[in-house]
Amino acid sequence: MPTIRNIAVGLPCKQGHVLALEGTDHARGLNFFRAIGGGIEFGERAEDALHREFMEELGVHLDAVELLGVREDIFTYEGVAGHEIAHIFALHSAELDAIPLDATLHILDEGSPVRWFPFNEVLTGDRPLFPVGAPELLPQASSF
Repeated sequence: MPTIRNIAVGLPCKQGHVLALEGTDHARGLNFFRAIGGGIEFGERAEDALHREFMEELGVHLDAVELLGVREDIFTYEGVAGHEIAHIFALHSAELDAIPLDATLHILDEGSPVRWFPFNEVLTGDRPLFPVGAPELLPQASSF
């Protein structure tokens, strides 16, 4: 039986931009943005998972985090059903702040591109920001 995945993701914001992963669901022909983060391990708090995931995925330390909300999503990706409970955080990182707005990073363990995207592109463009619920929390994240 499939399981529900608990994840912790962050919305790093800088000068009207959010740092996000670019992805594609080839089965649906959907290009999207995804907040950076990943699975919460058994016995691990969501906040600790967020710190670990940013270190594993981008090699950066987080200076401060704040939980903005928890959202549930039932979805399909590449034709496979998924179910996530997402803990969505605002965060601050001096290391991320030092990254120029025109830089392209890559997730260390898989290579997906990560860039700073203007809020208006994320909120009003044709590429949704996942997980569900992250777009409406973006204004709070930008004021953290």
